[in-house]
Amino acid sequence: MKTTLLCVLIAALGAACLQRADRAPPASDTSAVPNSTATPAAPAPAAAPTLPPSPGATKLTVVEGFLTPESVLHDPVQDIYFVSNINGSPTAKDNNGFISRVRPDGAVENLKFIEGGHGGVTLNAPKGLAIRGDTLWVADIDVVRAFDAKTGAPRDSVSMASLGAVFLNDIAIAQTGALYITDTGIRFDDVGNVLHPGPDRIFRVGTDRQVTVAVRGDTLGRPNGITLDSVGKRFIVVQFGGRSILAWKPGDKAPSVTAKGPGGFDGVEIAGSRVLVSSWSDSTVSSYETGQEVKVIAGVPSPADIGYDGKRHRVLIPVFSGNRVEIWQLP
Repeated sequence: MKTTLLCVLIAALGAACLQRADRAPPASDTSAVPNSTATPAAPAPAAAPTLPPSPGATKLTVVEGFLTPESVLHDPVQDIYFVSNINGSPTAKDNNGFISRVRPDGAVENLKFIEGGHGGVTLNAPKGLAIRGDTLWVADIDVVRAFDAKTGAPRDSVSMASLGAVFLNDIAIAQTGALYITDTGIRFDDVGNVLHPGPDRIFRVGTDRQVTVAVRGDTLGRPNGITLDSVGKRFIVVQFGGRSILAWKPGDKAPSVTAKGPGGFDGVEIAGSRVLVSSWSDSTVSSYETGQEVKVIAGVPSPADIGYDGKRHRVLIPVFSGNRVEIWQLP
C-alpha cells in the first residue's frame, strides 16, 4: 500500500451508518462450526502499550515478507496457515492480491499460492478467509471468491455488486454451507480520504448462491470480524467503528451487545470458552470469556483479522502495516 494511503487508513475512524434489519436467513444456520473471519483500513492505533503481554502468552515466531496481510486462517485438514495479502489499496480493483501458504513452523511454503492475474485468478484486495471442506472462500471488495484449498485453482465467485456491496471484510460459514459476510461500508475518495457511505450490513449467500441482506443498520458499527459460536448458536461480530462486541442470530432485527472494549476491533475467533478479539485502538488481542476484557497479547500494532490454531492453541496475528505475521502461543 502506498505510504500516503496507509497513513490515511491508520488515521481513519468515522461514525457508523444506517437503518433497519432486512430479510433474514433461517435460524438453523447458526448450528455451525466456527470459521475464520476478515478487515478494513483502520483507526489510528494508540502508541504501543507499556504493559507487557499476559505472562501466559508467548511470541513463538515472526514471519516476514508479506504485502499488507489482512487475514490468517488455519486449515486443520492440511495443517497449513493461509494468509491474505491486499498488496496495495484495500479498495482498488488492481488484480494483484494474493494468498500465501505458511507451515506451522513459520516457513513460507508458497508466498503466492493464489495470485491475482495468474492461472485464471482474479483477486484484487483479499481480506477475510473461511474454509469448508477443500474450498477456500475469500472476501474481495464486492465479491466472494472460492478456490481449491489444495491446488489454488479458482472454483466459484458470487458478486454482491448489484446489492451495492461497499467493503466486504470477513466471512463465517454455517454448517448448512451458507456464507455470512460483513460489509464495513467504507470508501476512499480521489485524494485518499476515508468516507463511510454505508450501509453497514451482513450479507448471506445460500448454497444456491442466492444473496440476501441478513441484517443491516447503524447498530452494527462498521462491522468487521465475524465468527460462529456453535455452542451459543449465534454469530459474534465485532465493531470497527465502535467499542462493542455483538451477538446476533439470524432472524433477529438487530444484534445485542455482549461486551465492550477499546474499539477499533478487527478479527474475532472462538478459542474454547474464550472470545478472542484484536484491536487497533490499543494494539492488543483480548479475551472476553465472561464479558470482561482480559488482555492476552499486547504491543502488536495494527493487528488485523486474527486466526486461531486450535491444534496448538496459537493466535495468528497479521500485522497489517508491518507486512508480517506473528505467531503467539496461548497457555
